[in-house]
Amino acid sequence: MQLNALLFQGLIPGQDALSWIFQIIFTLLFIVFVFYGQRIQMYIMVREIEGSLLRLKFIRDEGRKIAIETIKEIGKPKTDPAERVDQFLEYVTIPPESMDPAGVVWKLEHILDVRETRFKDEVKLIAPAADETNVNNLENTLEAAAALNIIYKVIRHFYILGKKTLSLYIIMQIQMILPLIMREAEAYASALKAFSHGQPIGDGAGALVAAKLMHRHRKKKIEKDCVVAKVPLEGRTAFVIKAEGPGGNVGKPGEAIKRIVEENDGKIATIIMIDAALKLEGEKPGEVAEGVGAAIGGPGTEQYKIEESILKYKIPLNAIIIKEDIGDAVSPMRKEVFEACEVAADRVKRVIKEKTKEGDSVIVAGIGNSIGVGQ
Repeated sequence: MQLNALLFQGLIPGQDALSWIFQIIFTLLFIVFVFYGQRIQMYIMVREIEGSLLRLKFIRDEGRKIAIETIKEIGKPKTDPAERVDQFLEYVTIPPESMDPAGVVWKLEHILDVRETRFKDEVKLIAPAADETNVNNLENTLEAAAALNIIYKVIRHFYILGKKTLSLYIIMQIQMILPLIMREAEAYASALKAFSHGQPIGDGAGALVAAKLMHRHRKKKIEKDCVVAKVPLEGRTAFVIKAEGPGGNVGKPGEAIKRIVEENDGKIATIIMIDAALKLEGEKPGEVAEGVGAAIGGPGTEQYKIEESILKYKIPLNAIIIKEDIGDAVSPMRKEVFEACEVAADRVKRVIKEKTKEGDSVIVAGIGNSIGVGQ
């Protein structure tokens, strides 16, 4: 204690030498950080990105492995499907030219239809023993694996580009969005397991609500991969629509709604759409909210058709959404989301009761992927 006090008071001659040493070290460190601080910062970021890139590669490879094993188990191919799967993972979809926007919706729809047909034909060739339901599930499995592949390759591209150019700004941008990218990749990894086993996913919440409403009523196929049931509901006639399950389908609900509206000469009191929606951080999964507008995601072609139909006949369009995280949307359906579907079904009945009169006709559309959800 006395020695420390003497050093503090500068009574020991070595105190000045120690001060000079610390000052020199501090000055050298300051100079290093002034001239090389950016390089040091970039090196730290690069190391962090490398770790995430290795993780992404592992997830991508696992996704490919699951897809191949599922095809072998269900499709019973005579040859090794690995080469065809690798080709599938590299497929690209080129969107139509939108410089002249007139008719771009129909061009995009045609491209997407060709893409879907090509994918299903490819799956049938890879997995000849698969039935229609399994073909849809395998297509979804391969699309999830393809999504993981493109995520990995895009991050790898910018990582290598940043290292080659020694650009702090490229590296910094990757590093800043990596947490979100990793969450998305983990979500697709969960989706792969759900699709390969044919399990319901969070995105199928709307389809499940529709399935509950049409249960034990006669269904018929309407438009592509969609079914409809005429259901008496609260003294009204409800045309309940969903994608055909239990295979992985989203169908064309826009076409189905448009057709029912036209068949009834526009005499539809209201349209109610139920779909999953991304929740904000801090909100609980499974919260149910109401609103107006077309509750449907995707590229926008089906939303366009729905909005055109209701505009022609001035039909009110109501929305009921079930809030989920991005991981919940593509992974096996959580208990909270499953329970929320019952709440959403009650909300549908309440909206019909409050917004329409007895004897009216209404349309109820359950939007979402119907994998694992029958009718």
